[in-house]
Amino acid sequence: MSEATPILHMLAPQKHMSPFDVNMAADAGYKVIVPYINVELNEVAGLIQDAIFSRPPNYGVRTGFFMGGKDAILALDMIEAAKKAMVPPFECSVFADPAGSFTTAAAMVACVEKVLKDKFNTGWKGVKVAVFGATGVVGFASSIISALEGADVRLVAHRGVDRVIKSAKVSKERFGVDLEAVAGETPEQKADIIANADVIFAAAAAGVQVVSGEHKKLAKHLKVIADVNAVPPAGVEGMELFMNGDKLPGCDALGVGPLAIGDIKYKCESGLFKQMLTSDKPLALDFRHAYAKAKELVGI
Repeated sequence: MSEATPILHMLAPQKHMSPFDVNMAADAGYKVIVPYINVELNEVAGLIQDAIFSRPPNYGVRTGFFMGGKDAILALDMIEAAKKAMVPPFECSVFADPAGSFTTAAAMVACVEKVLKDKFNTGWKGVKVAVFGATGVVGFASSIISALEGADVRLVAHRGVDRVIKSAKVSKERFGVDLEAVAGETPEQKADIIANADVIFAAAAAGVQVVSGEHKKLAKHLKVIADVNAVPPAGVEGMELFMNGDKLPGCDALGVGPLAIGDIKYKCESGLFKQMLTSDKPLALDFRHAYAKAKELVGI
């Protein structure tokens, strides 16, 4: 591995680069970190080539690009644009984690999978998953990861099913997974979804409760609920921050709380930055690599 100074270029399609991600990169070991804002997809190739041609090929492994933002598909498109811009042997590493969604989703799926294996002796194949907050980046990424593992995933729409249908269509086109878009706008629709789920991912906006005590009483098949919301009120009534396979009050399901997920998310993102820094070849990391790292961290 080259001893050149590790440099990370961080691309944000919006007006700010996340301070969380900047701190994570610095603590992982990057010595020079440069944020770029309002970056458009068609600008990625030029930035990549400007970076790789400024250093000898053996410095490539010490040059990294991070794709941030709040759009999972755009971040993946940026990764693809970056890969196409490489001119071997002039290459560098790239890592996409928009709004921390890939590492958060990977952590949530891995934590739930650990509970399923330890408490129910099962994996994802055929498990019925309901995703609340499905149009958000964490909900979207967790639905893809679990579906690729064999789960039957339903994307729950709170305000019109059209956006969720679009997410399902994109998921089929990009990743070959079949996700079912379902309306969850009325109390009756929501109750039916919860009553038939084996696993629930609560990935709605912070401070929004999606599963109440009354809902939990209806959950006759429910094995595990995971909640990424650490802002009161909890996304799942009765969920405690550090729950990790503990029984939820008011039902038989087991809970995985936001700080149990957050601990793995933090270690996952840090681990992927360190993976780029220690690799002897350029890497391209996305939600699939985040999930592999999260599984390693939870001991699967």
